[in-house]
Amino acid sequence: MTATADTEIQVLLSVLDAQRRHVLGILDGLAPEALRRPVLPSGWSCLGLVQHLALDVERFWFRAVITGDPAVIEALDDIDEAWQVAPGVSHTEVLDRYRAEADLTNAAVATADADTPLAWWPLHLFGEPHLHTVRDVLLHVIAETACHAGHLDAARELIDGRQWMVLT
Repeated sequence: MTATADTEIQVLLSVLDAQRRHVLGILDGLAPEALRRPVLPSGWSCLGLVQHLALDVERFWFRAVITGDPAVIEALDDIDEAWQVAPGVSHTEVLDRYRAEADLTNAAVATADADTPLAWWPLHLFGEPHLHTVRDVLLHVIAETACHAGHLDAARELIDGRQWMVLT
């Protein structure tokens, strides 16, 4: 690991952490029923989106693609629909899972070199790789998390009118 790579990774993780804080912050104070309520015709709920971020984004991209963890790769076949939170799963479980996956991500990449190649690629899902390095995956996940944070902004405003950032 070079000092430059370390700095780059730390900056990218810092940006990702800001997006994660946005995801959790915009949901702060919502009742469990509101977290589960679909607000768009597609039927996803805020809680389902956070579960998607935990399982399909953080766990998939970092613990499967970057580290190649065989247990995580094998478990990917067991995910039916990450966007749907089972009735018996509490909202705190989902939010805590997201925080835990974020911590595992940070641990997995904190000491990586940005140019490190990926350990595993899901050819069956995406065909030939379009991401090639830890840097590529971090940038991809930052963009996806930011996009979903925006979705949560809109959902929260539809639920109770709260806005994350209001410039007046």
